[in-house]
Amino acid sequence: MAFLQEIFGLIDSFTWGWSLIPMLVVFGIIFTISTRFIQLKYFGRMWRVLGGGDKVADPDQISARQALVVSIGGRVGGGNIAGVAVAITLGGPGAVFWMWMIALVGMATSLIECTLAQAYKRRLPDGSFRGGPATYIRHGLGKGFTWLVVIYAVSLLASFALGFNAFQANTIAGAAENSLGVERWITGIVMAVIAGFIVYGSIQRIAKVADVIVPIMAVVYLLMALIVIAVNITEVPAMFWTILQNAFGFESAVAGGIGAAIANGLRRGLFSNEAGLGSAPNVAATAYVKHPVSQGITQMLSVFVDTMIVCSATAFIILLSGAYQPGNENVDGIVLTQDSLADSLGGWTTYVLTFSILLFSFSSIMYNYYLGETALRELTKSQVATHILRWAVIAIVLVGAIAPGATAVFFFSDPLMGVLALANLTAILMMLPTALRFVADYVRQVKAGVDRPIFNVADFSDLDLDVTAWADVDVDTDVVEEKARKR
Repeated sequence: MAFLQEIFGLIDSFTWGWSLIPMLVVFGIIFTISTRFIQLKYFGRMWRVLGGGDKVADPDQISARQALVVSIGGRVGGGNIAGVAVAITLGGPGAVFWMWMIALVGMATSLIECTLAQAYKRRLPDGSFRGGPATYIRHGLGKGFTWLVVIYAVSLLASFALGFNAFQANTIAGAAENSLGVERWITGIVMAVIAGFIVYGSIQRIAKVADVIVPIMAVVYLLMALIVIAVNITEVPAMFWTILQNAFGFESAVAGGIGAAIANGLRRGLFSNEAGLGSAPNVAATAYVKHPVSQGITQMLSVFVDTMIVCSATAFIILLSGAYQPGNENVDGIVLTQDSLADSLGGWTTYVLTFSILLFSFSSIMYNYYLGETALRELTKSQVATHILRWAVIAIVLVGAIAPGATAVFFFSDPLMGVLALANLTAILMMLPTALRFVADYVRQVKAGVDRPIFNVADFSDLDLDVTAWADVDVDTDVVEEKARKR
C-alpha cells in the first residue's frame, strides 16, 4: 500500500503539482482568444436555455436544460462549501478573485470540449445519445489513439465513480452526524438505498431527478447567502476591496501573499468547475440540440453558475462573518462555513446547510455514477461488468458514509483526475481546428439572422460523425411533441 501511495503521490505531483494548472490556464486563454472571447460575446445567449432551449424531438431524449442541470448538479458539490472555505483560509480573500478569473477562461474550455462531445456523439438504439472525450478521441483522432481512450476511461471510472462517490457519502454522513446527531450507519444505509435507485435507473431518470433537486438546492443555498449579504450590507464594499487588495498583493492575509492567493484560487476554481477535466462533456453529449455549439454555450453557463455564483456565495458567507481566521492549515471547510452562517444568522442555519449539503452530494453521486458507467462502456460492453460496477458504487457509498477513515483508501482519486485532465487536454488541443470549424459554422448562421442555428452534418462529411445523431435536427419538434402526447 505504501508503494502505491508513493506512486500516486508522484502522479499527483506531476499533474496537480506543476503541470496541469498552468496548462489549464494557458489552454483556457488560447481557447478564449481563438473563439474571439465567445464567453463574453454569447453571455446573454447562454441564459436562454433556462427558458427550455431546443425542444426534444423524442420524449425519451434529454433536453439541453436537463443536461445543464445534471452537469451543474455534478459540478456543485461539497467542494463548493468546504473547498472554497479551505481556499480562502490558506490563500486569503484574494483567492476568490483568482477563482473568478479561472472560471472566465474555463468557460471557453468547457465550450470547446462540450462542443466536440456533442458533434461526435452516437445515437443509441433507444434513440438517446452517448458520447464524451472517449468518443471524440476514438472517432476524432482515430484508432491510433485507442491507448488514450483506455487511459481516459480507466481514470474517469476510478476517480469519479469510485473515489469521489466515497468522498461525497462521507461528507453527507459527517454533516448529518455533526449537526443533527444522526449516526453514520443510518445515513450510510439511506444513501446506499438512494444510490441503488440511481444506478439502476437511466440517464433519463437521473435527468428528471436532477431537474427537481438542483434548482431546490441552488435556491436554498443562495437564499441564505443573500440574507447574509443583506444583514451585512454595509460591509460588502470593504469585502470586495479586501478581495482585490489580497489578489494583487497590496495586502496580505496569509503567508505566501499573492502566490498563495493565486495558487489556492486557481486550484479551487479548477477542481470545482471541472472545465477541461473531461468529465462534464459526457453529460453534455446526451442532450438533444440542433447544433453542437449551442450545448457548448449552455455548458459555459454551468461553469458560471458553479464558480461565479455558488462558490462566490460561500466566499461571501465566510468573508462577511467573524468566524474567518486566515492561515489555519487545519481548518475543516464544512465547519468554517457552518460557523460563518451561525455567526451572521444564528444556529438554525446549521440545519439548513446540512440539507443543502445533502442535496449537493446526492446530485454529485448521480453525476459521478453516470460518468463511471459511460467510462465502463468504453472499456467493455459486458452487462455483468455493468452490474458489478453498480453494486460496487452502492457498497462504496455505504462504506464511505459509515467509516470516517474509509476515504483514505481512495487516495488515487485526485492523481487519476489529473491524468484524466491531461488526456482530455491533449485531445481537445489536437482537435481545436475541428472545434473551431463548428464554432465558425454556428457564428456564421447567427450573423445571418438564424435564431437557432442548425447543424448540417453533410457540411462535415470529412469527419467521422454519426449521421443518425443529427438526422432530425430540422424536424418540427412541436409536431413531434403533439404526436407523443397523443400516444
